[in-house]
Amino acid sequence: MSTREELIEKTRGWFTGRLPEDLFEGAPEVTVDREEITVVGRIPEPAYAEGASEAEKAAAVEGRIKEFRERTREARMAVARDAEHKFRRKVSWGVRCGDQGRLYTHLSVPVMTRLKQPERALLDTLVDGGVARSRSEALAWCVRLVEKHAGDWVGDLRDAMRKVEVVREAGPDRDGGQADDGGHGDDAGHVDA
Repeated sequence: MSTREELIEKTRGWFTGRLPEDLFEGAPEVTVDREEITVVGRIPEPAYAEGASEAEKAAAVEGRIKEFRERTREARMAVARDAEHKFRRKVSWGVRCGDQGRLYTHLSVPVMTRLKQPERALLDTLVDGGVARSRSEALAWCVRLVEKHAGDWVGDLRDAMRKVEVVREAGPDRDGGQADDGGHGDDAGHVDA
């Protein structure tokens, strides 16, 4: 198991054990990257009136999500403080209720990049067209678009990267670079002249 996978499993396990039992329905989804841990749990749907319209159901779910956020704020903040101390990452929260999901808090991390003129021109077109207010926002819009339309491909790529990590961990240099030379020293395979 790679170090990254081990960190994710330990983090997920810690949150599963640390969260109050009645906070979410079942185990939460825990996502970890370099800066942030995101915890998303499922909460119960509200009871709907018989024959409720889709608009009424959506409003009821929105109200349930808001109520849950306010009611659980102190408990979630206590868990976040412990986790931030333990894992040295910020903790963000979200919920799923019915078919809706909402992230309450999450980091927006600056990422430096170098773009050539045609790429900058594309971002400027998005800004000039009112799709985004800045190049930074336009770039974030592009990333979301790729995520939406290439989700399966990105998932396949992540799976392949996990497999590479597993193979790398099982490789011959696993013991710190000391390859076994069969006891022949540095001159194995060489004949003295």
